[in-house]
Amino acid sequence: MRIHTGQKPFPCDVCEQRFSLKSSLKTHMRVHTGDKPFPCDVCGQRFRHKSNLNKHMRVHTGDKPFSCEVCEQRFSLKSSLKTHMRVHTGDKPFPCELCGQRFRHKSNLNKHMRVHTGDKPFSCEVCEQRFSLKSSLKTHMRVHTGQKPCPCDLCGQRFRHKSYLNIHMRIHTGDKQFPCDFCVQRFRHRSNLNTHIRVHTGDKPFPCELCAQRFRHKSNLSKHMRVHTGEKPFPCDVCGQR
Repeated sequence: MRIHTGQKPFPCDVCEQRFSLKSSLKTHMRVHTGDKPFPCDVCGQRFRHKSNLNKHMRVHTGDKPFSCEVCEQRFSLKSSLKTHMRVHTGDKPFPCELCGQRFRHKSNLNKHMRVHTGDKPFSCEVCEQRFSLKSSLKTHMRVHTGQKPCPCDLCGQRFRHKSYLNIHMRIHTGDKQFPCDFCVQRFRHRSNLNTHIRVHTGDKPFPCELCAQRFRHKSNLSKHMRVHTGEKPFPCDVCGQR
């Protein structure tokens, strides 16, 4: 009858939460005592509730009783299925209170918050550079190891990042997805488009500190500096004159 009356005569001495059943209070006390009386016979992990042990056993048995009605992917936990459904519904219930960006998973929101806090808990043991994401550190380590796990299937050239491979593929596909708004010319890379735009705007962002002449390209500034330094890096193969 306590279910109907709402009576909860069993209070917790630690946090004052109340329960309708003495057995529920006993189970609740494990939160405070840390008691986990249900061990997994396979891996030894322990649980407070028998129900949690039963769910955990699916890791070992491979049992996935919960299936997605949209794509038929299967899950061992009902909560995992519920989270997965956000892929199909587009639901993103975790908003960032600072910028409004929304996320499907609370864990992704927590990672995103490091953008605002500047927190970088993952450091490189080689150069001490720090990163906000563990995945970013893992990718960075390729600089030190020389690992290039992303090969081009057409020419065999390898890249450290999948994004670099995607950019490289435009050489083979001929894709030039960055059009100039002033003329019909198109470019494979946004950086090349930005450089090209200077032809139309007249922008010359690279000044010579000695004579104030300005240049559209840094490479042209470097060549110009030889006028002042007298450097002649290209010798004649026949007579050696530079």
